[in-house]
Amino acid sequence: MKIGVVGAGLMGGEIALVFALGGYEVLLHDRDEAALRRGTARLEALLDKGVARGTYPAGAKAQALQRIIPVSDIARFSECGLISEAVFEALDVKKAVLEALDAVCGPDCVLTSNTSTLPISTLSVALAPERRPLFLGAHFFSPVSRMPLVEVIPSFETAPETTAQVVEALQRIGKTPIIVKDVAGFAVNRLLHAMLIEAVKLVEEGVATPEDLDTACRLGLGHPIGPFALMDAVSSGLCLQVQQILYDAYGERFRPPALLKQRVAAGLVGGAGRSGWTRASIEGHRRTSAV
Repeated sequence: MKIGVVGAGLMGGEIALVFALGGYEVLLHDRDEAALRRGTARLEALLDKGVARGTYPAGAKAQALQRIIPVSDIARFSECGLISEAVFEALDVKKAVLEALDAVCGPDCVLTSNTSTLPISTLSVALAPERRPLFLGAHFFSPVSRMPLVEVIPSFETAPETTAQVVEALQRIGKTPIIVKDVAGFAVNRLLHAMLIEAVKLVEEGVATPEDLDTACRLGLGHPIGPFALMDAVSSGLCLQVQQILYDAYGERFRPPALLKQRVAAGLVGGAGRSGWTRASIEGHRRTSAV
């Protein structure tokens, strides 16, 4: 079976990589040619650094790059038996991609979405009724090359055979799938963002610094990374976006903290080469607030 991945960003590129490491031939698409080139170059750098989780036979990593075929024409996805949509976390963007895939894919092709928060049954309306039993959520975690968990989310109309096929494919590439009910935020993001919201509130209230709270979570709770380091890694902007979706779905318990909104508006979002939850920026916020 040939795999297709739409979106060559941080998530989509590494989803393509783990399928290629698992022995699949993968078509990787992005509508932006420059993004496609950057995505494939990043995968080569990842393998050079040896960051991909797992033990592979000699030569397997070099072979994996050869199995990833960049394509600019989405019509090529007619060759695929399983496709992962991994584009920007916006309902209209994802629906447009799924509609385009539905038009070009074979009748037995399984479509999956890597959405982290949007209900799968809501996305499925972009598909023809006969495709909906072949559609579900397969939510990978960042960095995909190292994180083994995948949430598998059947919609109201997903066929049991589709779920079983996707679970088998994920297990074949060394992932650990769990089945989750189709609700906004699924399971892991609801757990995670409840913690992130409370962590930001602790900073707002002056209870502890981001650095000390990161230390507390690592040494007191056994977490491999603290909440503020995690927000810097995935970007506070994305965290705010997810929390707004959860707030719309569940109400007050997921209201994004005012400090998070303020920092995102100020551009202090973290990510590569950008300021995040540093002591200096927090001290600056306190001085501004005092005035």
